[in-house]
Amino acid sequence: MRPKLFWQLSLTFLGLLLAAVLAVDLYTSRVARREYLRISFEELEILSRLSRALPPPTESADAQAAWVLRMAQGGARVTIVAADGRVLADTAEDPAAMEDHSNRPEIQQALATGEGRAVRRSPTLGRELIYLAIRFQDVAGQPVVLRFARPLQEVHEQLGEFRRRLWIGLLVVLLFAAGFSFIAARRFSSRIKRLEEFSARVAAGDFTPLPVVRRGDEVDALGRTLNDTAAQLDRTIRSLTDERNRTAAILSSMVEGVAVVNAEERVLYFNPAFAHILGLDPVAEMGRPLVELVRDSELLGLVKHAIAERATGSGEVVIGTIRQRSFAVTASPVRAEDSSGAVLVLHEVTEQRRLERVRRDFVANVSHEFKTPLTAIQGFAETLLGGALDDQHNRRRFVEIIRDHALRLARLTDDLLRLSLIEIGKLEFHIEPVSASALIESCVETAGLKASQKQLTVRMDCPAQLPLVLGDANRLLEVLQNLLDNAIQYTPAGGQITVRAQAADHEVILTVADTGIGIPQAEQERIFERFYRVDAARSREVGGTGLGLSIARHIVQAHGGRIWVESAVGQGSRFHFSVPLAT
Repeated sequence: MRPKLFWQLSLTFLGLLLAAVLAVDLYTSRVARREYLRISFEELEILSRLSRALPPPTESADAQAAWVLRMAQGGARVTIVAADGRVLADTAEDPAAMEDHSNRPEIQQALATGEGRAVRRSPTLGRELIYLAIRFQDVAGQPVVLRFARPLQEVHEQLGEFRRRLWIGLLVVLLFAAGFSFIAARRFSSRIKRLEEFSARVAAGDFTPLPVVRRGDEVDALGRTLNDTAAQLDRTIRSLTDERNRTAAILSSMVEGVAVVNAEERVLYFNPAFAHILGLDPVAEMGRPLVELVRDSELLGLVKHAIAERATGSGEVVIGTIRQRSFAVTASPVRAEDSSGAVLVLHEVTEQRRLERVRRDFVANVSHEFKTPLTAIQGFAETLLGGALDDQHNRRRFVEIIRDHALRLARLTDDLLRLSLIEIGKLEFHIEPVSASALIESCVETAGLKASQKQLTVRMDCPAQLPLVLGDANRLLEVLQNLLDNAIQYTPAGGQITVRAQAADHEVILTVADTGIGIPQAEQERIFERFYRVDAARSREVGGTGLGLSIARHIVQAHGGRIWVESAVGQGSRFHFSVPLAT
C-alpha cells in the first residue's frame, strides 16, 4: 500500500468532519438567529399590547414625547409615525430631523393590515433592527402608527457567544475525530497494504495463505476471499502444470515426430523427435515458417490441405539425402473454435520398408533356391521315366543327382527352420559354462578329415588354459563348425586354416583364419545376410545354402556376443566371434 492512500483516507475523514462541523455551525446559527428573533418579537408584542392598554396621547408633541420615553423603558426604541410618513415622536432621534417614513415596509404593512414586521438596517441609526408596528387612530380618527424597534446587536452578541462556545466544542471533537481518523486510516491502510503485498506474492507464484484477523468486517471478508481465490488458483495452476508436464513428457518420449503449425503455417511447437528427424534447433527454429524447415512438397501439401479443408490427410515421404529415411506422415486440423492450424505427425517406417524388401528378397531367394534343386529333381526324374531306367550306364548317376538335390533341399529346409526359430526367439538355448579349449579341439578334429581331402592344413593357436565361457555348447560348436566349413570350401589346395582363441576383459574371442580367396571390401557388410553369396556359382557348386553365416550371427548375438570379418581379396579371411566369460 502506497502512503498516498493513507493520506487520501486521512484527508477524506478530516474533510468530512470539517464539512460536518461547518454544517452544524450553519444550522445552529440559523436556528439560534431564528429563535432570538422569535423571542425579540415576543418582547415587542408585549410592549405593543401594553401600548394598546395605554395608547399614546394626541394632545401635544410633548405629551407624546413623554409617553414614548416611558415606553422605551422596556428596552425598545419607540417611534410614532403619522399616516403621511411624518415622525411625530421618537426615543432616539429628533422627530423634526428625521426623514419621511412612509416608505418603511413595516409602516406600510401596519397601515394596510394593522400590524407590520421587519428585520432591516436602519438608515437613521446605521444598525440592523427588529421592527414591530401597530396602527392606532387619533382623536380625529386619522391612522397613526406606533413602531417598536430593538437593535440586533444583542442578538448578534448572544449568537457570537453561542458560536464561540460551539466552535470550541466542535474543535475539541474535531481533534479527537482527527486522531481517531488518523489511527483508523493507518490501520485500514496497513490492512490494505497487506492485501496488496499478498496479491503481489500471488502474482509472483507464492500462494502462502494470508493471515486473517477475525474482525468480521469487509476487509476481513476480502482477505478470506483472496485466500480462497489464491488456493483455488494454486490448485488450478498445479493441475495445469501437471497436465502440461505430462503432455510434455509424453511428447518428449514419443519416437514419432510431432509439430503444431498455425493458420499461417508457422511452427508453434515441435517435440525432440521432430527436431532430431529434421535436424532442427529447438530454440532458433521455433516460430519459423514450415516451408523454411521442410522442403518436401508432399508434406507441405498435406499441411495446406489440413488447414484449408479441415480434414485429415496422410502420405509417405523420404527425408535425407545421404541417409534416406522413410516416414509415414499424418496432418490433422486443430479442432478448436478460437484457433486453427494443423498437427503434423512423422512416424518412421524405414525399418518396416527395409523388412518388406528383405521379405520380398527372402521369398525370391527361397523360391530361387528351391527352384534349382526341384527343377533338377523333376528333370532327371522325367528322364528316368522317359526310358532312362533301362540305361544301365546313366540311371545310377541320375538317381545320385536326384539324391544330392534332395539332400540340398533338406539342408535348406533345416537351415530355414532354424533361422526362423532363432529370429522369433523360439530356438532353445541351454546356457552353461563351456570349455572353449574343448570346443575348439572338437571342431578341429572334425574338420581335419575334410581339410586333408583338399590338401589343407588345420592347426590350433590357443593358450594352454582358456577361461570357461557361458553358452550353449552345441550352438557354439555349430558356429565354429560353419566358419571352418566355409574356410575349407573357399581355400585352394595347399592352403592353411588356423583357429585361434584369446581371453579379453569380459569375453573370449575365437578366430578362424584362412589363406583362401578372400572377400572384397564392398561385400563384407552383406555376407551375414540371408542367401547372400560373394560367389553364388561356387557356393552352389560346393552345396552351400547361403544361410550359414546368417545363422551364425543370430546364434552369437543370442549369446550376447558379436561377430565380424577381416579380409582382403587373394590374402584370405579372418572371421572373429566373441562369447562372454562364465565368471
